[in-house]
Amino acid sequence: MPTFKEGFSRRQVMKITGVTRRQLSYWRDTGLVTPSRYTAGGHARYAFTDLVALRTARQLVEAGISVQRIRASIAALARFLPTVKRPLTELSIVATGDVILVLRRGDAFEALTGQEWILPVAELHGRLLAELGAGADDRAPVQRELFSLPPQQFAPITHQQSDQQLTLQGLGDGVG
Repeated sequence: MPTFKEGFSRRQVMKITGVTRRQLSYWRDTGLVTPSRYTAGGHARYAFTDLVALRTARQLVEAGISVQRIRASIAALARFLPTVKRPLTELSIVATGDVILVLRRGDAFEALTGQEWILPVAELHGRLLAELGAGADDRAPVQRELFSLPPQQFAPITHQQSDQQLTLQGLGDGVG
C-alpha cells in the first residue's frame, strides 16, 4: 500500500472521495482534476489536494452542475484570479441552483462572469418565499453544503440583528 507521501492510488481515491472509476478517468482525461504524479509503471498517484478537488467536483456534480460548466468556471476563474492555480482546492465554492458562487475574502461572486453577489442569500430567500406565498418551502431553492456534517451537529438557526452584533442560534432543518 502506498504511503501518504507516495500519493493515493485510484482505488484508494475512489473509496475516500466517492468518485466512480468512470468519473475519475473522464475527469483526468479532460483535465478537470488530474493526478499529481505517476509511478514509473504509469499508475496515477493523487495527492491530498487532488482528493479535495475531486470531492469538490463530485459535490458540484451532485448539486446539478454539469462538468462542462465546472470546467468553464475554472477557466473563467483563471482569468479573474490569476494567482489561484487550483480553484477547486484553493477557493470556497458553493453551488446554488445552476450557479457556482465563489466565496473569497468576505465577498461572493459568480464563477463564470465574476459578477459580485451583494444581496445576502437569507434576504433573497425571504423575498422569494414572500413572492411565492404560503407553502412555498417545497419550491424554494436549496443550498447544498459541499462538505456536509452529520445532522446531529446542527440545530435551528435564527438571526437577530442589532446595531452592534449579529447572533446566530443553531442551524435549521434541511441543512446538509
